Amino acid sequence: MDERIADDMAADCEETETNAGAARTWPLAERPGFLARRLHQIHVSLFSERCASFRITPLQYSLLSLLRDLDEADQTTLANAVALDRTTTTGALKRLATRGLVSRSTSLADRRAQICRITAEGRALHAAMEHAAHEAHDLTISALGAQDQEVLVGLMRRVVAGHDHRRGHLDLG
Repeated sequence: MDERIADDMAADCEETETNAGAARTWPLAERPGFLARRLHQIHVSLFSERCASFRITPLQYSLLSLLRDLDEADQTTLANAVALDRTTTTGALKRLATRGLVSRSTSLADRRAQICRITAEGRALHAAMEHAAHEAHDLTISALGAQDQEVLVGLMRRVVAGHDHRRGHLDLG
C-alpha cells in the first residue's frame, strides 16, 4: 500500500477516534435537546395521570384554554398560538368538535377559514379539569424550589422567544 495512503488512513482513524472520544464526553444528561424532550415526556406523563378521566390531550387542553380566553379564533391563529402546523391543530380541533367541546364553522369573511368557538360543554370540561391540569404543570417542575421554578420558567420563555420564528413547523433538512 502506498505510504501516503496509509498515513491518510491512519489520520482518518485518529480523527474518528478523537471525534468518538469527544462524543463520549458530552453525556445525554448535559444536552439541552435531550433534557427538553425528557421534560416534555415527564409533563405528558403527569398530565395523562392527572387528566386521564377527561380524555383530553395537552394540545387539546391548550386549544380549549385559548378558545376560553379568545371566545373565537380561526384555525390558523390557533395553530400559530400553540406553535404547531395547521394539519395537526385541525385534527385536534376536529376531535374536540366531535365531542361537542368546540364548534367549527366557515368564516363569512374568508370561505377558506374555519372559525372555532368553545361550546358550553367545552367550557364546563375545561373548568372541571383546570385543577388537575394545574397540578400536572406544578408537578412537572416540583423537584425545584419556588424561586428556581420561576427562574426555569423565565429561562424557558426566553429560549422559546429567541426561536419564535421556528413556530409551527419542523426543519428536518
